[in-house]
Amino acid sequence: QVQLVESGGGLAQTGGSLRLSCTASGSIFEISIMRWYRQPPGKQREWVAIINSFGTGDIADSVKGRATISRDAAKNTWYLQMNILQPEDTAVYFCNADMRRLPRGTLDTYWGQGTQVTVSS
Repeated sequence: QVQLVESGGGLAQTGGSLRLSCTASGSIFEISIMRWYRQPPGKQREWVAIINSFGTGDIADSVKGRATISRDAAKNTWYLQMNILQPEDTAVYFCNADMRRLPRGTLDTYWGQGTQVTVSS
């Protein structure tokens, strides 16, 4: 069994910051790609950030300059730091990862349950 759990969401003010965390647990052989997505109310889910096992990452243009993705391989955890938050950042944020389960399973994609971020104006 493999599980992704997000944390760090909540209520923030415009101009504020939040750091979201996603921790993978269970019978994990490797985590190759880690991502963040978000789904604003009434809109489709959109990609926000990506980082690979080498630490190379990329950020969506919509949040570039305000968001940073990082990871702690030893903790099977990756982070999304969001700064200068805007009301349009209000969304449910989901983490996602391509992982292999022990002993050396296929590469599958797993999702967290999501964490709500609400930015007040």
